Amino acid sequence: MAYLQINDPVRKTSTSFLLRKPLITIGSSPGNDIVLADPTVAASHMNLVRKGSRYLAMVLDRSKELYLNGRRIRSADLNTGDHLLVGRFEISVLSGIPPIQHAEQASPDLSLGTLRQMVDFSRELMRDSAADQIFQKLLRYVVELTGAEKGFVIVMQDGGRHLAASHNVGKERLDLSRISDSILEQVVRERNPVIVSDALHDRKFAKARSVVDLRLSSVMAVPLIYRDDLLGALYLGNDSITDLFTERDLAMLQVFASQASLLVHIALMLNELKTTNRNLRNQLRRSGQGEIVGSCIAMQGLFKVIRRVAPTDLSVLILGETGTGKELVARELHRLSDRRRKPFISINCGAIPENLLESELFGHKKGSFTGAVGDKLGKFEAAQGGTLFLDEICEMPMNLQVKLLRVLQERMIERIGEIKPRPIDIRVLAATNKDLPEEISSGRFREDLYYRLNEVTVDLPPLRDRGEDILLLARFFLNKYAEQYDKRAKGFTNSCIKSLKGYYWPGNVRQLENRVKRAVIMSDRALLNAEDLGIKPTDRRHVMPLAEAEENFKKNYVREVLEINNWNKAQTARDLQVDPRTIFRYIEKLNA
Repeated sequence: MAYLQINDPVRKTSTSFLLRKPLITIGSSPGNDIVLADPTVAASHMNLVRKGSRYLAMVLDRSKELYLNGRRIRSADLNTGDHLLVGRFEISVLSGIPPIQHAEQASPDLSLGTLRQMVDFSRELMRDSAADQIFQKLLRYVVELTGAEKGFVIVMQDGGRHLAASHNVGKERLDLSRISDSILEQVVRERNPVIVSDALHDRKFAKARSVVDLRLSSVMAVPLIYRDDLLGALYLGNDSITDLFTERDLAMLQVFASQASLLVHIALMLNELKTTNRNLRNQLRRSGQGEIVGSCIAMQGLFKVIRRVAPTDLSVLILGETGTGKELVARELHRLSDRRRKPFISINCGAIPENLLESELFGHKKGSFTGAVGDKLGKFEAAQGGTLFLDEICEMPMNLQVKLLRVLQERMIERIGEIKPRPIDIRVLAATNKDLPEEISSGRFREDLYYRLNEVTVDLPPLRDRGEDILLLARFFLNKYAEQYDKRAKGFTNSCIKSLKGYYWPGNVRQLENRVKRAVIMSDRALLNAEDLGIKPTDRRHVMPLAEAEENFKKNYVREVLEINNWNKAQTARDLQVDPRTIFRYIEKLNA
């Protein structure tokens, strides 16, 4: 019977390995039969293959060294009494039965106290989400456990290494962004732990920048890996030559590193999310106007109009589809005006019954009608000195339109049941989602009131025409509600982004906000998909053929010019520089 005697001259230890298997693997990786923790030893350095009564020694990596009886070899038969040199380890081939082992074992004997430390470590780290605090606490626990004199945590971000935390090491002494350290390079490259027990005399690492700059006698470094991602590394060092790190220290450090990797991953993700939120808020401040979010050309033009009109007392008519944010525009006009310290009063003319709307607007005197049990202040008086916003103005009955016109002209109101008029000083803003010229022509809205309200028109574009604003708003709402409800959603899948841009959004911004809010609350995914937002593959915006779109534009444009010329067909043909028969043909299409 034969066995191998493995001597470590640095640690002055000796272990034995009985030669019984037909194939014996030797290397620095923990999966080998014989593990040699030395940076010059490859992860899979060599094999011993049994050939009859002898073994054949073979180097697996030709760039690595293997010496047999002082001579470098690639492969050779082993005989009793031969001596191999692998890294710093001396391996002798001996016959007989190996002696009883007194050498220090590589696997750690984790005491109850050590296990309690690990539990305390996990609990404390889970209390904090701030990345810098997690890194500092992680390093503090590791230093206490291993007795290290110096240490630092490196994180991999934005394609580089960054010093996240340090113990007894100043950044001025070790700037990881500028130097290339061979120990860290090996940990990052091979994703395996490294221990250099006697760093000052190590052939490979004695000149490492960290060893030289920090004057280290002993070094340990382990990677922080979450799934397949390298998050960073833990690096520990000792100054004293009497306190060299052992394999037990390295094993405990690996246990801590594996436990800490998940927490480090969470900390980095939260830090990235906070940075994304901060960047998004900065982008919104640059591209928005107050509470209104938008960066497209149409919205930038709208913001310009708001800033110019807001300081004046002009009446503004705000037009736009349902859900485009007409009240937000009204509030921004008030906020930027000289009346901003006075009330902003909003009333939806379509939400109040006709028989109560007059009382809501102008107020009433006690006893003026059944149910008038006391004097009531109307919205006009409540907005004294400020702004009154009349939403859905087209829903106002004709008899109240007459009274509103008179109030706007005379700046006086009369409460129901009173004769004495009351002066008012307010600015009136109105909004509707209907086509007012069409309402006027059909007799449902007074033309003179239209011109009184329409000193300036602000037209809000529908969401489907706002391009990249759709995604900007979706991200804004996602971050807002993910933070509000403490949810893990942090973005959208690529297919979801495509669906967001391709959907028609009949409810505009209000519909988008509701969809994103529901998805954030109901979904457990970090990246929301189209199904989470309730968008089906068939819910795609209708794209009109170019010829059809061109024809519709021509019909609408001919109608506009006819109205300008009071439907004078000959003058319209001259203005458009076309044959009069073309105008007659379009009139037939309009009447069809």
